Amino acid sequence: MTITEGKQQDITQGRSLELDAGSIVVFDRGYTDFTWFNLLNSKGIYFVTRLKANTKYRVISRHPVNKEQGITSDQTLILTGPKADTCPIKLRRMGYSDPETGKHYVFLTHPFEWAAKTIADIYKSRWQIELFFKCIKQNLKIKSFVGTSKDAVMTQIWVAMCMYLMVAYLKFCSKLDLSIQPIIRLFQVTYLSEQICGDYSKETLQAPLKLGSRCSLHSHESLWSSSGIRHSSD
Repeated sequence: MTITEGKQQDITQGRSLELDAGSIVVFDRGYTDFTWFNLLNSKGIYFVTRLKANTKYRVISRHPVNKEQGITSDQTLILTGPKADTCPIKLRRMGYSDPETGKHYVFLTHPFEWAAKTIADIYKSRWQIELFFKCIKQNLKIKSFVGTSKDAVMTQIWVAMCMYLMVAYLKFCSKLDLSIQPIIRLFQVTYLSEQICGDYSKETLQAPLKLGSRCSLHSHESLWSSSGIRHSSD
């Protein structure tokens, strides 16, 4: 995770990534940079993203599609807009209609040997990351800062993030079918007792929650906020 000032563009971080040949990079339209796309291709790095609606291109060939898998189009194209010279390679444009949501997506990639459904599944797997960050935004609330210097603010954001990840890990270990927020309240009630921290069992975590359901819980003011957390999303 990288924390930056709000005015910094996502693509700035994207360009700084050191990736091995054969890696697959999946990102949203905020990372659109055709010069970078060409660089990834030259390094043998695969990418899958969504095509911006205003992208200028020319279709040079069309490929058969399996509509039963939700594939609506599969084309080979070259860029024709003002920045076409920055990415002279052939690219692949693929349309996909998600049967679960009914939404239609248009992907841009460059490996032609992959099945169209594979490309759709690769991008779909990225949605789990989106759900993770959505959960962070809902629960990681920093309403006030202990210090005002850059180091103090960054330290508090990292401490809050570490705490959130610890709670998420306990949720994973306990197999508890609850959202993060009730588990955070569990810790507020138990004050991080040694018993809870040392035992990740579902039964151990459920006991204080059942007790809390019979009591009037006055939640401590949350320490967390998403104001200092940046991530890329469509």
